[in-house]
Amino acid sequence: MKEIKAFVKPNRIQKIIDALTDNGFKSMTLSQAEGTGAFKAKGAKPSIDFHITDSPVIKIELVCQNEEAQEVIDIIVANGKTEEPADGIIYLTDIEDAFQIKTGESLKRYNL
Repeated sequence: MKEIKAFVKPNRIQKIIDALTDNGFKSMTLSQAEGTGAFKAKGAKPSIDFHITDSPVIKIELVCQNEEAQEVIDIIVANGKTEEPADGIIYLTDIEDAFQIKTGESLKRYNL
């Protein structure tokens, strides 16, 4: 299994969600966040919570099969890129196992 974390511009999130859902990736977690880096986006402003200048970002997290990871990455890239710099970043990590909270049962045997 692979975990994909993508940090994208808020104005691209609905397009990304729609494309992922249309391609069968319906389970994901979305979080609003603030990001900072070498590039400061137009409209970046001082953070209310941190002593930095930030740009709003949305974090998408999902888990998929190993063979599906490149498709997910391609969907996010195709629907998340803009003409502006600093469209975001995608992280890919291996997931060793997952467990049901209710039963403690490993999901590895289900190849999820």
